[in-house]
This record gives sequence, structure tokens and C-alpha cells, in this order.
Amino acid sequence: MAATDYEKLGVFYLGKEYDLAAGARRPGLVLYDSKDLVTHAVCVGMTGSGKTGLGIGLIEEAALDGVPVLAIDPKGDLANLLLTFPDLAPGDFAPWVDPSDASRRSLTPEAFAAQQAELWKSGLADWDEDGARIARLRAAADFRLYTPGSRAGVPLALLNSLSAPPDENADDTRTRITTTASSLLALAGLTEVAPHSREQALIAAILAAAPARGPGSSDPADLPWLVGAIQKPPFDKIGVLDLETFYPAKDRQDLALRFNSVLATPGFDVWLDGDPLDIGAMLYTPAGKPRVAIVSIAHLSDSERMLVVSLLLSALLEWTRKQGGTSSLRAMLYMDEVFGYLPPVATPPSKAPLLTLLKQARAFGVGVVLATQNPVDLDYKALSNTGTWFLGKLQTERDKARVLDGLEGVTSGLDRKELDATLSGLKSRVFLMHNVHESAPVVFETRWTLSYLRGPMGREELKRASGTGASVATPSAATTNGTPPSARAPGSSDPPVVRGRGSLDPGDSARGAARSKPVLPANIPEYFLRATAASAWRGVLYGAARIHYADAKLGIDTVQDLHVTAPFTDGAVPVDWENAEPAAERPEDLVPEGSGGSFLPLPSAALDARKYTAWTKDFGQWVMRAERLALFSAPAVKLVSRAGESERDFRLRLHQAARESRDAAVDKLRSSYAPKVARLTQRVETAGQGVAREEDQASQQKTQTMVSFGATVLGALLGRKAVSASTLGRATTAVRGVGRSVKETQDVGRAREKLAAAQEELKALENELTEEIAALTAGDAGAAAIETIEVKPKRGGVDVRLVALAWKPVD
Repeated sequence: MAATDYEKLGVFYLGKEYDLAAGARRPGLVLYDSKDLVTHAVCVGMTGSGKTGLGIGLIEEAALDGVPVLAIDPKGDLANLLLTFPDLAPGDFAPWVDPSDASRRSLTPEAFAAQQAELWKSGLADWDEDGARIARLRAAADFRLYTPGSRAGVPLALLNSLSAPPDENADDTRTRITTTASSLLALAGLTEVAPHSREQALIAAILAAAPARGPGSSDPADLPWLVGAIQKPPFDKIGVLDLETFYPAKDRQDLALRFNSVLATPGFDVWLDGDPLDIGAMLYTPAGKPRVAIVSIAHLSDSERMLVVSLLLSALLEWTRKQGGTSSLRAMLYMDEVFGYLPPVATPPSKAPLLTLLKQARAFGVGVVLATQNPVDLDYKALSNTGTWFLGKLQTERDKARVLDGLEGVTSGLDRKELDATLSGLKSRVFLMHNVHESAPVVFETRWTLSYLRGPMGREELKRASGTGASVATPSAATTNGTPPSARAPGSSDPPVVRGRGSLDPGDSARGAARSKPVLPANIPEYFLRATAASAWRGVLYGAARIHYADAKLGIDTVQDLHVTAPFTDGAVPVDWENAEPAAERPEDLVPEGSGGSFLPLPSAALDARKYTAWTKDFGQWVMRAERLALFSAPAVKLVSRAGESERDFRLRLHQAARESRDAAVDKLRSSYAPKVARLTQRVETAGQGVAREEDQASQQKTQTMVSFGATVLGALLGRKAVSASTLGRATTAVRGVGRSVKETQDVGRAREKLAAAQEELKALENELTEEIAALTAGDAGAAAIETIEVKPKRGGVDVRLVALAWKPVD
């Protein structure tokens, strides 16, 4: 069976086994369980060792399996993931070949492109791959290049909002504020700031006081806001000291000037627009398709890189903690060069969130893969729980000793002397993989990448590769976990969508505008929907209620807030709740005074305080009658969405459930087939020994190939886990000993018949296992049909918080 048959089955095709002594590739496939990556991985190797190729191969395999990837690219190589050409035609390669490479080979760019196309075609064929697999890669995931601080790709609005996201818990708040404060100070040139310095404390206190993000929030807490807040903080004390004692105004002015200088840098506005820093939206398209999000930072200064990496890691940590627990791989973080971001001694802003991800992300199915050239760049204590080590060619004996020390720290029972000899024999594209989920390390050669490894690209090439016409979301577009407002389900953090409501007439100019606000009786509650000035104000009836939905069968027990405004009418019914509109403002967001503008007159009913009691009762009855909590249901797999979960997020949860079910089924298959594999492997071994005894030296090599057949096929099918190391070891030892004991005999035919019979049983086992594996994809829960169901409010579950007159700006 070809390696490509394992797409969507949670097995990554990394390459083939490699014989260091013979300096040759072996036929055995090296397959890596995707769920093993939940315990994280580290890749160490000098320049030219093939780290980037291995990393790109891992990302490709994840994408083929429907796993989204956040790839941080400090070197500029990962943009090559955008260069995938299913047709493998010279014309596809031509725009991307380096003319200088062509001239060094005395070729025209066109001829060099044709050469590269042929090289990639033959290279893929050597590794059982082709253009069809490239097409499947492109179809499996969306690839998007982000370039913070630049419009070469899609910019990221990293500094557009420094506010806390909705529903952030206390742990995430502390981590986010600490990391963001350190990163911002580094951006302003204060790189040696101590964790408890007054600069850190001031910025952290300001960030903690930032206005909340979301509906009803005031002006955005962006970098310009921070400059003003440094000059005039929204508090009088820090700790137990008054502000002027802790950080005098003159010193705060100097700090504000530092940040203002950053803002005044030409082109800095690009940091304030682009796609919002929303990990959910970066990892999935609005339709729920997994995405490979490549964040290129090669063009940035060191302080800007640290800012981007720190904010990205903090956002990923926050997103991770909001996911459900799982033992299967949900998403992958890949960082191509971790130098400076996880040092063994210093504590840069990136270290805290990265350490936390390494410790906690596995519980949520998020795997972290870190790559570096020099082992001294890594905090080995932080990697004590890293389950997989990919070790390539190292530059010095000191590097090798450092790696061996690290391995001994995370694994017991390793033979240091044997590992030392193995590491010394590694060459380019050949790695030693130590996986705690496997019985023994394996040496392998990395497969040919599906992406064209053209090398780092310049600004114009990045624009062409990413397609500069890619739509860029405006920073004002609100998202929740990557879900656009239009895709949110009723009952989310935004006000529920109320069915059957008409739009409010913005004109109504026939009434004319009063010059001043009408005088109301003292016992009529009166508010303004916003504090900023307006040219004109119209009176509406504001209603706020808290709704309790409960359904034991569906496992629903949730409370949702509803805020609406209803227009006054001149008809028999003065208030039309049926045409109420959602309001962003909560009762606590309403203000007692507005400013500027004229006021439209009110109907007489709005001036009668007794009416408000009746309207309050009507409002509660209308809410009970009209409001429903909409949920999504997949009856085929008996799953129902959570309150506030969008259809996209529900479908992603279905896919994750399917992944978990698949991984469990594969494990069960491995367990059930392991005894059969061991028995048939022993039969092949015995039959091979019989043939070896009866044939001369020339036929020995042919026998060796036949004996290795079973181990190769079943190693591919079962990832080497079901075939015990001792059994395969005995088979290999027996084959190697064939040459020493060969002799002529009259029973060659019978020995060959036994070998053929054993091989035939192996083939039958392969076919049987292939059919069972193929059946695993037949019931993909992620593709299940989705229905919408509704839950009524619990009896007596409507709590009317407020019904009052509200003045609404006239647009």
C-alpha cells in the first residue's frame, strides 16, 4: 500500500527508514501518529540538515489530515508552502525560479524551470507521491500568508485593540497583560525592563483598566489610546502608592513620547489595520475549512518580532483554553526558528506563553513543534515533557553532548554511547526520531516535499504568492473565536436575533424636531443609548431581560441576556414589541445625559408614567412568547450544539469528534492485528531462512527483499507499533546471517513454496486491514447533516431587568 493511502487517517508520512552503515534508504515507511504530536516535538539540526524540509513535510501532512496549523516563520522559508503545482508543469515553476541560480548553471530561466519541474516530478515519484497528492493538499486546507507590519501579504491588526476579549478568565487576563506589557515596552526600546519595574507595572495597570471589547464598548483601546492613558492614567494609585509618588507625570511624559515615536514611524499604520488577531479565524475559514496560517516575520526588527510572537502565543493560549479536552490532534503550532524566544536563562515576553502552551496545550489537542539550529537556544527544562525529538546533523561535539544531555533528561534507558555514534553518522535530510510512544528510536530520510522549496522570497514575490488581492478584514469587524457576526448563533455573547421584527424607520421626519428635550414626569425612567453627541435624538422604548433556557434531554441550562429597542407608534398600540430591534447597550451601559442635537417629539402615551408598568408586563409576555434559543443538531451522531455556538464551530466540533473516533478505531485495529502480524512475520522469517539455506550467494539478495516485504507493508499499515521490535529484530538478524550459512540443496523449490505461501498470507492480511481502514472514513461525523432546533424559555424564566424611555441617535 502506498503512503498516500493514509491521508485522513491520522498518520503522517515522514519518509523512509535509513541504514546509516550502508548509507542507503530502506523500503520501510516511517509513519507518525498525529495524536503523538499532542505531546509536542522539537527538531534540532544545523543549517543544511534539512530541518525546514522536515517541518514543511509535517505541516503538509497535518493539512492533508484536516488539522489547522499556525506557522511562525522567522526565516522566510515557510512561504514556500504557497508554491504547490499539481500539474508539475514547467510554466508553473517559471515565475518562481531564481534567475541567478539559472545563470550559475548556464541555463535560461525557462530551461531551469523545466529542469526544476522534472526534478520535482521524479523526486515525488521516488517517494510514492505525485501531482494528485499535491492537488489533495490544496483541496484539504486554505493557505494564507500573514505579514504583520507589511502589506506584502495579509497584515495583522496586532495593535488595533489592547482590550480584553469577551469572557476572558482571570488566568488568561494575567498572562495576556504581562506578555503584552513586556512586548510593548520592548517595542518602545525598553528591552531590559525587569518583571516588577515601574514601567511594567504602569503599562500592566493601564491594560487592566482598558475598556472591554465587544458590544457597548467605548472607544477602542489601541496604541494611540495607550499614549494618552500613559499621560493621564484612569486611576490614582498603583498598589498602595499614589500615582504621582510611584510614577511622576514628568516621567510618564517621557514614556509617552517613546510610544509616540513608535506611532510616528512612517508606515506604522499598517500595524493598526488588517485581519484581527483572532486565532479561530486564522485557523479556520468562515466556512470551517482548516487553514495553514503562515505568519512571516523575517522582514521585522528584533523588537517587532518579539512583539508579534508574544502576542500570537498569548492569543493562541487564550484560544486553546477555550477548547474542549481531547486526546486527538486539534491544531498545530510550528515555529521554524525558536532562537531567542525560549532561552534557558533569560525571560523574554515570549517565554511565559510558550512555556504554558508546552505544559497545558496537550490537554486540548494542540501540538507544539519547535525547530532550532543550536541546542543551546532551548530551555531543556521547558521541554521535559516533549514527546518527540527529531535530531539532525549537528555542528559541534558540544551541540551533540547538549542534545544527549537533554534526551537523558526526558527519557530513561537510552544507550548514550549508541546514540552518540548514531548522531555522528547523520547526514543532510537524515534524522534520528525519538518518540516516547514508540519502542525504540528510528533513523529515517525525510520524504520529498509537495511544496516547491524555492527558498526565501522577496517582498514582490510574497505579494504574488499570497495574492495581494486577498480580502483584508477591517479592524472594526467583530469576531468571536473566528466567527463573523453573521455566522453567530442566537444566544451568543451578542444579543439574540429576534425573529419577526421590522426595521426601525430612520426618518419619521413628519413629526418634525423639537428644539429642546421634552420635559418628562419625574417617575419616568429616562436614559441615552450613548454619551457622544448626536445631531438629533428620537425616543424609543428600551427593554432588557434575562432569559433562562433549560432542557434536560438536550443538556441545556443557560441564561441569555436580551436588549432591544421598540418604536413608539401613533396607533392603538403605542409600543410595537413585534418590531423591536436588537440593542448593543446593556442596562449598565446606558447614560443619564446626552450632548448636542435636537429632540423629536414624543407621543402622548410616552409621557404617561402609568403606561410603563403595562409595557413592562407586555414586554415580559412578548419575550416568553417570541424568544427562542436556536441550537444546531446532528441527529446521525446524536450531538447538539452548545448555547451560543455558531454553526461553523459546531461543525468543527463534529470534525474533532470524528477524529477522536477514528484514532480510537485505529488503536483498536492495531491491537487486534498485532498477534496476526507477529505470527506471519515469524513464518516469513522461518521460510526465508529455509530459502536462504538452499540458494547460492546470488539469490541471497532476492530473498532478503522478499523477507523484508512483510515488515515494510505492515510497518506502513500499522506504524511499526503493532510489529514488535524483537520480532522485526529477529527477522533482520536472520536475513543478515543468511550469507554466512548458505549452501546448495535439492529442496529449493519446496522452500520457495513455503515462502510464497507465507507472503500470500501477508498479502491477504494487508487487503483485510486495508478494507477495515477504508471503512473508518465512511462515517465522518464532520459531514453529518445539521438541523436547527429551538428551545423555549423555562416557565417563569424571564426576568425583566428594565423597561425605560431611551433616546437613540438619529442616523
